Amino acid sequence: MSSKKKYSAGKGSRSLFISILTYLKRAFVWFLALSVLWVLLYRFINPPFTSLMIQRGFERKLDGKSWKIDQEWRDYDELSANLKKAAIAGEDAGFVQHWGFDANAIQKAYLKNRAGKPIRGGSTISQQTAKNVFLWGGRSWLRKGFEAWFTVLIEVFWSKQRILEVYLNVIEMGDGIYGAEAATQEYYSKSARSMSRRQAALLVAVFPNPRKWTPEHPTNYIYYKRGVIMRNMRYIRLPD
Repeated sequence: MSSKKKYSAGKGSRSLFISILTYLKRAFVWFLALSVLWVLLYRFINPPFTSLMIQRGFERKLDGKSWKIDQEWRDYDELSANLKKAAIAGEDAGFVQHWGFDANAIQKAYLKNRAGKPIRGGSTISQQTAKNVFLWGGRSWLRKGFEAWFTVLIEVFWSKQRILEVYLNVIEMGDGIYGAEAATQEYYSKSARSMSRRQAALLVAVFPNPRKWTPEHPTNYIYYKRGVIMRNMRYIRLPD
C-alpha cells in the first residue's frame, strides 16, 4: 500500500472515531437533560405507572389471569403516620438523615452476600424509589449505575416527603396490588390514612417479598419482623 493510501485510510479511521465520539457526547448530554427533566416532572406529577406494573401485568396474562394493576394514589398527608414510620423503621432507619445511600447497610449486605448467606440488598428507600419509578427490573451493574444516578437526582430535586410519598404509592404489595391505599383496602378493608401501628408494621414486614408473604396469612417470621418494626417505630422521626 502506498503512503498516500495509508494516509487516507488513517484519516478515514480518525474521522470515524471523531464521529462516534461526537455522537456519544451528544447522547450523554441528552440523557442528562432528559433524566433531570423526567425527575423534575415527577416532582409535581404523580407517576401513572411503573415498568414493574406493566411487567407483572403481562406475567399475569401469560399465566392465564386477567390484567390487574390495582392502585389508588394518596398524597403524603393522606397516608397514616403509622405507615410512614413503619416503612422507615422496617426499610431504611436512616432515611431522614442520609442523602440517598446508606454506607453501613451497603457494607453489611456486601459482607453477607460474600459469605454466602441469603442474598439481600442494602438499598435505601430513595434507591428503591428510583428503581421502581425510573428503571426496569432485574439485576445488573448497568441498572445499578442508573439507579445511583436517579437516586442522586431525586435527593436533589425532591423533598424527603415526596420520596416517601412516591415510594408508598408505587411499591408492589401483592399480586397486581401497588401502593398503600390498594393494599390496605385489600387486606384491612380500610383506608391507608387510618392504619394502626400493628397493621402498618405487619404490612411493611412483607415488603421484601409481597408475592410470597401476605398480611392475610403471616408466618412466624413475619410476626417476628412486625414486632421488631413496632419497637423501632418509637424512635423514628418523620421528614419535615
